[in-house]
Amino acid sequence: MGIRVLLADDHGVVRQALRLLLEREGFEVVGEASDGQAAVHLATQLQPDVAVLDLVMPVMNGLDAAHDIRQVSPRTRTILLTGRADDQPVLEALRAGVKGCVMKSDQAKGLVQAIREVAQGGLYLDPSVSKKLVEAFLSGNGIPRDPLTHRERQVLQLLGEGTKTRKVAEVLGISVKTAESHRTRIMKKLGIHETAGLVRYAIRRGLCWL
Repeated sequence: MGIRVLLADDHGVVRQALRLLLEREGFEVVGEASDGQAAVHLATQLQPDVAVLDLVMPVMNGLDAAHDIRQVSPRTRTILLTGRADDQPVLEALRAGVKGCVMKSDQAKGLVQAIREVAQGGLYLDPSVSKKLVEAFLSGNGIPRDPLTHRERQVLQLLGEGTKTRKVAEVLGISVKTAESHRTRIMKKLGIHETAGLVRYAIRRGLCWL
């Protein structure tokens, strides 16, 4: 039996291309999702060997989806697809249990190699990503932790996408009061005092785009 893979990307054409590529390499694509929240639901049902997640997706980004997949399907190993080699998101991904990081600009063989290595219990980092992490380490400055919790980052992404607080509560299955409390804490932690500032921060962190 081939390695069972779940694909999550908000672009249908990209998912179709990835499916064709992976099936040609002998992998079994068991499911596709267009956002992180849907990926978590599918992982719960399908329990795939590997989940390939785009970093920037609506509703829930790949980083937070990887965190939740780890909770609902512990045996599933996650790989992030990203267009950015920034050290901060990658380090947060590794802290969240992500086992692979592949640049979208990389050749297809990079993703194939990543899936095979991760499925066997290994770790795969794109060379450009590894370089960034090493440079950050050698600089002696370190890479600060994200000041936001997992839930606060989810709330921030939805707010950054223009979602009203009541809808944020509905999407995350929490009360409106709790959503408002998260919003207040986020603004206090980040020193941001208006919604426009939250949107800019979310975009800068790669959690969403306009």
